[in-house]
Amino acid sequence: MSEPPEADTPPPPPPPPPSAPTPAPERMKAVPVMRVHVRRWRWPGLVWALPLLAVLIGIWLVVHSVLDHGPVITVRFKSADGLEAGKTKIRYKDVDVGEVKAIALSGDRREVLVTAELIKSAADMLAEDSRFFVVRPRVSGGSVSGLGTLLSGPYIGIDIGSSETLVRDFVGLESPPVVLADSAGSEFVLKGEQMGSLDFGSPVFFRHVKVGHVTQYMLNPDGQGVTVRIFIEAPHDRYVTTGSRFWHASGIDMSFDTSGFKLSTESLASVVEGGLAFQEQPDRLSAAAPAPSGATFTLFDDRDSAMRPSDDSVRTYVMYFTESLRGLAPGAPVDMRGIVIGEVKSLEVEYGETGQPLRFPVQISIYPNRLRSRLKPGSPGSEEAQDGAQERTLVDRLFASGMRGQLRSGNLLTGQLYIALEFFPDVPKAAIDWRAEPPVMPTIPGGMTEIQETVGRVAKRIDRIPVDQLSQQVSQALVRLDAALSSTDRLVKRLDAEVAPEATATLREARSTLETANGVLSSDSSLQRDLRDSLRQISRSARSLATLTEMLERQPDALLFGKKAGEGEPPEAPQPGRQP
Repeated sequence: MSEPPEADTPPPPPPPPPSAPTPAPERMKAVPVMRVHVRRWRWPGLVWALPLLAVLIGIWLVVHSVLDHGPVITVRFKSADGLEAGKTKIRYKDVDVGEVKAIALSGDRREVLVTAELIKSAADMLAEDSRFFVVRPRVSGGSVSGLGTLLSGPYIGIDIGSSETLVRDFVGLESPPVVLADSAGSEFVLKGEQMGSLDFGSPVFFRHVKVGHVTQYMLNPDGQGVTVRIFIEAPHDRYVTTGSRFWHASGIDMSFDTSGFKLSTESLASVVEGGLAFQEQPDRLSAAAPAPSGATFTLFDDRDSAMRPSDDSVRTYVMYFTESLRGLAPGAPVDMRGIVIGEVKSLEVEYGETGQPLRFPVQISIYPNRLRSRLKPGSPGSEEAQDGAQERTLVDRLFASGMRGQLRSGNLLTGQLYIALEFFPDVPKAAIDWRAEPPVMPTIPGGMTEIQETVGRVAKRIDRIPVDQLSQQVSQALVRLDAALSSTDRLVKRLDAEVAPEATATLREARSTLETANGVLSSDSSLQRDLRDSLRQISRSARSLATLTEMLERQPDALLFGKKAGEGEPPEAPQPGRQP
């Protein structure tokens, strides 16, 4: 810097007093003239060069630090568990983009304020809908996440939003979001009666393949159900169509019903942490179009409820049964020759006038579309757009043919009943009472009722049997039988003592006689040889007698005149042991 110039002349004298004015020319001559001498700037020397250079470098560092300084944000968490100032990092896709600078409590001490500084290039990540979350080791159902933080410690992750508005204050999440903003897929809304075993991150299955997650759930404002949001990953989201049905696949579904024992489960993960499943109805596989993102579906309790055919029209009827309704519950099927065409809607009590017995009406829902689908094409009632009169004519014709409602046992183990619409050709004629509201269908007692009545009649007959008198007679017969057995025992002992020795001797003699007979009848005994010789002689005598008889037949006078020479002489019979 330059110094002020020094004056070469002394200061001017004070002005004269006003009482002694001086003429103007003299005054001009009396004013002194000031001369200014300007000194040139000189270099202070090398001694000041180093401090000046240090000042310039400091200014450059400050400016560079200010220009490279990233945005500072504040994130609110419920807890600072695992977070440390100057150590905990902020990461995006496992890349460090910032660091926690300070941790403090909020004014009401309900939250933790985490102040963090991000790098300069991360300024555009601070969208209004960006989400910050703490990554810690987590075990949820069948999945484990955040294992890398066991050694490095927790860190704060960021999920960049799509909003164009940038902010510096955020509300953090205590756990990582199930679906990140850049994940490909579609989100859908499910509305059901209960939450079941679902939780954040519960899997969603399609044909036993995991294709998505549960992202959010909440109670409906009226408290009458729940709303569940799910995310289906691409390209599996194309399988969600307008005809898809969603149901709870949590745990093990085991049931006893009229169809028997059923056991079903989706996967081990769904057993542990719950889950959902979806599939299209079999009758709508080709007609359904892909559902748009954000579409709303109904969440069913189980697969059977979800896969039931959709019925656009429902007809309500009433049936009265004389037997007990124990085992019949709402939802029980109405079966027609093995085809389920409806279900039980409700069981009620109907109070009549004084002196009349109570009646128990059973309301059933019949689905005409199911009945039409079983009719032969071209037959009356098979048209989809038939009116009420045609439908009534069809039902009247069925009941005029002997159709009746009957309670039947669907499961002997559980005692559950169902309603069967069966044809009975021998029943009296009956028709539906269309005047009642709803119309009343005729019924007949079930087979179990007939069996129970038969058993009751048999029990009454058994009850009329004189059991006491029969027992006395049986007792007397047993006494007599005991006496007879005692007498028989004594007789056996006597036979053993007296008859047995004689019988033994007789048997010994009989054995000796049999041995003698065997000796006589043997082939080499003398009796047998004599008998054979006698038989030979008798044989020769018989032949001679036969020859004589033949000769007398030819010559009856031979006894008187003798035999003629050369006539009737038979050839000599060969002797035994001789050649002819």
